[in-house]
Amino acid sequence: MRNGSLPLVAATTLSWGAVYLVTQVVVTPPLAVGPTLLLGLVLTLALMVGYPSALRGRHSTRATPLAPAAGPSGASRGPARRQPGRQGRIMAAVGQSFPLRSGLTTEAAYRTAALLHPLLGGDSIAITDRDQVLAFVGPGSDHHTVGDPPQTESSARVLASGKVVVVRQRAKLGCPDPDCPLQSAVVAPLSNGKRVVGLLKVFRLDQNLPLRDLVEGMAGVLSLHLELAEFDWERKLASDAKLDALRAQINPHFLFNTLNTITSKARTDPEEARQLLLRLSEFFRYAVRQDGHFAEFSQEYFFVRTYVSLEQARYGERLRVRYDVDPQVLTAQVPVLTIQPLVENAVKHGLADKIGGGTVTLKARVDPLTRTTTIQVTDDGVGIGHARMDEITSGTGAAGGGVGLSNISERLAALYGGRYRLDIQSDEGAGTVVDLRIPLG
Repeated sequence: MRNGSLPLVAATTLSWGAVYLVTQVVVTPPLAVGPTLLLGLVLTLALMVGYPSALRGRHSTRATPLAPAAGPSGASRGPARRQPGRQGRIMAAVGQSFPLRSGLTTEAAYRTAALLHPLLGGDSIAITDRDQVLAFVGPGSDHHTVGDPPQTESSARVLASGKVVVVRQRAKLGCPDPDCPLQSAVVAPLSNGKRVVGLLKVFRLDQNLPLRDLVEGMAGVLSLHLELAEFDWERKLASDAKLDALRAQINPHFLFNTLNTITSKARTDPEEARQLLLRLSEFFRYAVRQDGHFAEFSQEYFFVRTYVSLEQARYGERLRVRYDVDPQVLTAQVPVLTIQPLVENAVKHGLADKIGGGTVTLKARVDPLTRTTTIQVTDDGVGIGHARMDEITSGTGAAGGGVGLSNISERLAALYGGRYRLDIQSDEGAGTVVDLRIPLG
């Protein structure tokens, strides 16, 4: 129950109590049930109708204007004191659009300048990097053109000092064009960490300066976006490096073992050897040429089955694989070269050393409620001891056995941050379960 309803409940309760006392105790003889209920209902209806004005005050759809703050002498200081609210609205608008989250590029700078032009109280807006004008919106764009170096002396001062510069006179702007209409400006640095990487410049055609605090605050917001853009880029580079490492780690050992199998088959069953060569070609074509970091599960699923067919040619009946895949998973986006290494580790570390072999199960599900994709690889092999687990997770096994799960985990962290889980449960002699949960893409 909301707090605003409590007075109405209390008033209704008191009115019914009063009705009871008057009609049943004070009046002799007591009134009948019908008149008593009618009187109570009338009072209740009157309270409900009058509740907004009597208990809560009148509703109003009119916005209450901000009262101008008084200055030191008690006089109103006018609309300038209302700027904090305006600044908050501007920050919220820019925060929602993330204009420079993609980096300090010409396109992003133009979208940002166009967004800020009606908001910062300036006649012209410019955004530059250290070397050139990236965007200029408003009067002066005829000679402050995209691609030109920053022309004003104030730009050089801010790039050198990293501090906001306020220019109150046209002569101090330092624009070399004698017909430049710009008269005053506030110039703020755009920073990435401690490095000044560009400028936000707000110009006026008169001496009424834009609010310095507003321009400086906006430059701070844009600088934060630039830092996030660089972080995203560094994370992508790290993820690229992990993916290349996975490719390099898979290829040599798997290629060596498979070629040995094909060589053996070529003497006993040439047609099967030819089929294995075709599958091996498909395997490496996918592993090496796959673009980007994500693919549909159906593609990774086909990749896994290709790998399994090559390993089954090597291990024969010792390797059994069961697939339990929900059709809904087939269109989900998953990181490339992630599922196959989990299956590979199950084969190499779970079943290779087990007499009689065993079964690997690949299970995949989509949970639309939690918007997650769950991929589970289970084997009934020899299990993993503590020492061997360290080798597997780090990829430092002496025989190069399998793909390091630490590499996979680090790549998942680069792609998803903390929005994933990679759990391993294993008991010696009882098998291993690897459970991967990622956001549904």
